[in-house]
Amino acid sequence: MNITTWLLGLIIFLNIVFAFVVIFQERRDVGATWAWLLVLLLIPIAGFLLYLFFAQNFRRKKLFYWDDIKKRGLDRGLKSQVSQFRSQQFQFRNYSSALYKDLITMNLLNNQAVLSEDNQVKIYTDGKEKFAALFRDIEEATDFIHVQYYIIQKDNLGRQLMELLTKKAKEGVKVRVLYDELGSRRINKKFLKDLRDAGGQAEAFFPSKFRLINIRLNYRNHRKLVIIDGKIGYVGGFNVGDEYLGLDPKFGYWRDTHLRIEGTAVYSIQTRFILDWNQASHIHDITYFPSLFPHIPAKGDVGIQIVTSGPESEYEHIKNGYLKMITSARTSIYIQTPYFIPDASVLDALKVASLSGVEVNIMIPDKPDHMFVYWATLSYIGELLKAGANVYLYSNGFIHAKTLVVDEEIASVGTANVDFRSFKLNFEVNAFVYDEGIAQQLSHEFRQDISVSTLLTMEKYLERSRWIRIKESISRLLSPIL
Repeated sequence: MNITTWLLGLIIFLNIVFAFVVIFQERRDVGATWAWLLVLLLIPIAGFLLYLFFAQNFRRKKLFYWDDIKKRGLDRGLKSQVSQFRSQQFQFRNYSSALYKDLITMNLLNNQAVLSEDNQVKIYTDGKEKFAALFRDIEEATDFIHVQYYIIQKDNLGRQLMELLTKKAKEGVKVRVLYDELGSRRINKKFLKDLRDAGGQAEAFFPSKFRLINIRLNYRNHRKLVIIDGKIGYVGGFNVGDEYLGLDPKFGYWRDTHLRIEGTAVYSIQTRFILDWNQASHIHDITYFPSLFPHIPAKGDVGIQIVTSGPESEYEHIKNGYLKMITSARTSIYIQTPYFIPDASVLDALKVASLSGVEVNIMIPDKPDHMFVYWATLSYIGELLKAGANVYLYSNGFIHAKTLVVDEEIASVGTANVDFRSFKLNFEVNAFVYDEGIAQQLSHEFRQDISVSTLLTMEKYLERSRWIRIKESISRLLSPIL
């Protein structure tokens, strides 16, 4: 037996061992299992290295610790609301909340998502308007500013934000910045130096222990949150960078959706930030003190639940919320998402809704920012076209919004796309909004966007070249791990 034959036999043996590891590791997810087996088959050995970096299983690992919050009594409101829902004694303040009691109950009991009904909400779809409002609020902060973004670019907008935060830190305002290690990979110590010298703090989520090597890089904190003085909260799709102002020629105008919230829903946004911050920072942990959760007078009557999900969760909370909304639809569904790679449950729910006479409207970009994801998206879109859904290709730049509106009564806005990554791999956060006014505003924005979009018909879809169809098929096979 020569050395070549011996090495080939070793590679085959190791590949079989690795395949069994994948089968047992991913036994609860058949789609991911087959996708990883395909990778191992096509690229032996190297495929397993990819598996080590991209397929750690965090499900049911305890990454976030509620102990300090519980000890200080912040869970009393949660326990009280759970008790009222279980005993059927909860008194709803608005029609939309009462109408979707089942959805609210699911989010409350399984995700500790407290319902608050005293909120005022402002919708932003333009980056310049959103960041102008955010910078004004930051400028007026007197106590603390908590900032969390998946991406903070080291460009003009990123520098403007850091300069403003540094200025507030010098004024004595407590500033904390949390960013994702992968999404904000261009950030370095020099970029953060002035903020830290001024007394501000900055931490990376899942930082690499070794330069250029991070075995947790597939698990990204995709959340975008800002909390100012515990009274104002931001949540939505915008990251920090010039492209989000429409200044990148590659993408053109950037269409996104973000919410500015005033009301007690800010408590839930704050709690999420604290949990993420304390996971990332083991030196500057946030412990409870009253000003973090100040008294907030009622600003409005919008019902909101802040729902989070991540790879450590036993259930896919945001996906389950999407499913509950879709299956409850009676007249209309509006979805805007840059990536449409649904699992079988979401895809079937949308097809059943369309086949049942519900008007299903989906808007995706007409240009890709990730080619494999875009081709996979096109493969799933074809099934919805066949079921009678309306599909629009946004052509006025790039659409990055993550919104779902049902019957113009309720909506979900946040960071989660309609894809496997957002459902299973990323740490995400969405605001589930129970208010006809907000839902109608969002559906109105969708209809406005139709004027700068192209309707994708089945006839146009079938005109795709054979090469495009091949790329779609390959991408779809890999979709569970994209």
